[in-house]
Amino acid sequence: MDEQTINIYCDESCHLEHDGNDIMVLGAITSPECEKENIFKIIREIKMKHGLNSWIEVKWTKISDSKVDLYIELIDYFFNNPNLSFRSIIATNKSKLDHIRYNKGSYDLWYYKMYFYLLDPLIDPSNKYRIFIDIKDTKGGPRIKKLHEVLCNNIYDFNQDVIKDIKQISSKESEILQLADILIGALSYYQRNLYETSKNKGKKSVIERIITYNINMSQTTSRSEKKFNIFIWEPRGITNWR
Repeated sequence: MDEQTINIYCDESCHLEHDGNDIMVLGAITSPECEKENIFKIIREIKMKHGLNSWIEVKWTKISDSKVDLYIELIDYFFNNPNLSFRSIIATNKSKLDHIRYNKGSYDLWYYKMYFYLLDPLIDPSNKYRIFIDIKDTKGGPRIKKLHEVLCNNIYDFNQDVIKDIKQISSKESEILQLADILIGALSYYQRNLYETSKNKGKKSVIERIITYNINMSQTTSRSEKKFNIFIWEPRGITNWR
């Protein structure tokens, strides 16, 4: 297979330490860099088809009954596009984490460990990668740099020839990052048991659409699953990241 550059777009749900949620969902959509502009163009066309300005940001929190057809079409586009793949980590029992013992007292260190577990299986040293992470806050720069270093060292990419860069961007800049937000939001909603009791018919319909593609949102998939990969992580046996 010829070498190609792969872009990875990452986002998260319920990632704050004291947000009242006991799970965190991280997710990443991968796509060949050469397909980026075409994917952006098609998603913008879908927005316009449903009466939105092409530059309006679509995201899970905006889903309503009146716009459900837009979001269902975006789900269908993801599943029918062979150039788009999704991987997620669902970290459970967030309140039971022992940061003193395992994470040098730092929740943020654990957060970036989870990003390592999300991204590492996606890296094939025969390709090159650019990774884009939705901006968490203004303090993420040093941890992003460390994440880049650890990912590279893990595959002996000491000159960063394989993983070219990791940088933070706003989801407003990327239609693919917006698509990741929708998939992550759906997983988080389902995992927090909001699906069964929700009065938001739009969000329920989007989740039901994902399920029609034979997706079981409640269990870990095979590591080799490419299209919609889920890994449910529990806080036991985690090793120190020095």
